[in-house]
Amino acid sequence: MNNQNNDNQNLISFEDLLNQTLEQEKNLEEGNIIKGTIVKISKDFVIVDIGYKSEGEIPISQFIGVAGKPEIQIGDQINVFLNHLENENGLVELSKEKADRMRVWDEISDACEQESIIEGIISQRVKGGLSVTISGGVKAFLPGSQVDLRPIRNLEKLIGEKHEFKIIKFNKKRGNIVLSRRALLEEERNSLKEQTLESLQEESVVEGIVKNITEYGAFVDLGGIDGLLHITDMSWGRIGHPSEMLKVGDKIDVKILKYNEESERVSLGLKQTQPDPWADAVSRYPIGLRVSGKVVSVTDYGAFVELEQGIEGLIHVSEMSWTKRVKHPSKILEVGEEVECAILDVDTEAQRISLGLKQLEPHPWEHFTSEYKIDDIIKGKIRSITDYGVFIGIDDNIDGMVHKSDLSWTQRINHPSEMFRKGDEVEAKILNIDIEEEKVSLGIKQLYEDPWERIPMEYPLGQVREVKVIKITDFGAFVELEPGIEGLIHVSELSSDRVDDPKAIIKEGETIKAEIITLDTQERKIGLSIKSLTGEEEAGDMTEYAKSAPKKTTEKATLGDLMNAQMEKISEKTDEAEEDSAADESEE
Repeated sequence: MNNQNNDNQNLISFEDLLNQTLEQEKNLEEGNIIKGTIVKISKDFVIVDIGYKSEGEIPISQFIGVAGKPEIQIGDQINVFLNHLENENGLVELSKEKADRMRVWDEISDACEQESIIEGIISQRVKGGLSVTISGGVKAFLPGSQVDLRPIRNLEKLIGEKHEFKIIKFNKKRGNIVLSRRALLEEERNSLKEQTLESLQEESVVEGIVKNITEYGAFVDLGGIDGLLHITDMSWGRIGHPSEMLKVGDKIDVKILKYNEESERVSLGLKQTQPDPWADAVSRYPIGLRVSGKVVSVTDYGAFVELEQGIEGLIHVSEMSWTKRVKHPSKILEVGEEVECAILDVDTEAQRISLGLKQLEPHPWEHFTSEYKIDDIIKGKIRSITDYGVFIGIDDNIDGMVHKSDLSWTQRINHPSEMFRKGDEVEAKILNIDIEEEKVSLGIKQLYEDPWERIPMEYPLGQVREVKVIKITDFGAFVELEPGIEGLIHVSELSSDRVDDPKAIIKEGETIKAEIITLDTQERKIGLSIKSLTGEEEAGDMTEYAKSAPKKTTEKATLGDLMNAQMEKISEKTDEAEEDSAADESEE
């Protein structure tokens, strides 16, 4: 009985096996994926039993793994693609690669229909975007516009990175797969944005990540929404470019300064998370305090000095030296230099501090006024010469000016360089001290007596002097009475006759006699005349004539006779001159 039951069980098992074999044979259609069992592994092929009368073979190269060796064992069940039940050699032709590829495409198709997320590695740069290797080694296309939320200029830097993607286009027949990373990032950002907007409030401090840097500021990702951190709100101090403080990827705490719900614009502040250094600047920087800082900027009107982060002061050019004429602040200070100065004024509302450099030194004018007074005689070297005068160094830091009108009592000076050279050591008298204008007026001629105080006594009107002709002009001749004292003989005083050319009457360098006819001490002018001497010469001629005339025995010659005789002589000369003139006209 027991033997009969065992036979029945064996019979059932055989029937089941037969049914399975028949069912397997029904699926053995070319182009299908079927299961097989590895029964043998050789050097070149792997033999697989698929339940057919003949076994199939697959090139071993289709089983090579990462290590370069086949990753299979006898008895492993695998999925294979049936190319042919019997090829030309009567063998079953199978393919593992095709089976894997078809399985992957089925998975990709399912993921596309279900909008699932797949992973892939960016493998290379291609036209219009990137190539991504996904499951099973399948290549997919990632357009440049779908790489990130913002355009990325250098796509090559992403090669080798592993990311999650969403399939946005799939065509199994053509083998086209288009991916998007941006779609996932947008979904993530929108989710974060909703959470961020719920908690976003002005004056609150939040954490953000620097996303982008521009010349005017930085964009900070607050979590799905970006805020602008303007350069003026980055630091209480001076910065030239946002990149001096921040770089992309930095995590920073910022304050919400302003939030517009409609436009979803957020203004951020970084310096507002720190105390305002100007709040107690008055107490920390009292007037007169000596401070030190670094020169951060030099302009035409002064130099800005950073006393601490957020606190700068200005040294105006006028506060740099007590005595030097500073043409430009760069002659005294340069950017980056550490400098010590004094606090002159603090204006917290305007956020301005006035600094002084010269206040660290004793006021030289206080010392000067204690050492010198008006009418003192000083000695110094000429430091510079200008069109209007010369500057003489009195002390190391103070110059006095001698105007060209105070160089000489008598000399006519067109330019001070006619008398002096730079470096000459001279004496001068202090004429005036102006402390407010910080000017000292000097005089050189005041060291000597004014010759015009004695001129009226030494050169009375009517006096005839021998003078030397030093210059002839169209309006007359300048003559020298003594060194430094000149007079003018006007053209009308050269001769009784009309004179068109003074050089026809006198010559430069010759010594002549002339009568002093005018003297103006205010204008310091002396007028002379040659013509006025003519009457005296004629009177002298008459006297000589009287002496030489023959004496009459019966009566004496009277003065009237002498004058008549002289007038006849003059008349004869006049007639001769008229005859000569008439002769000249007839010749012309």
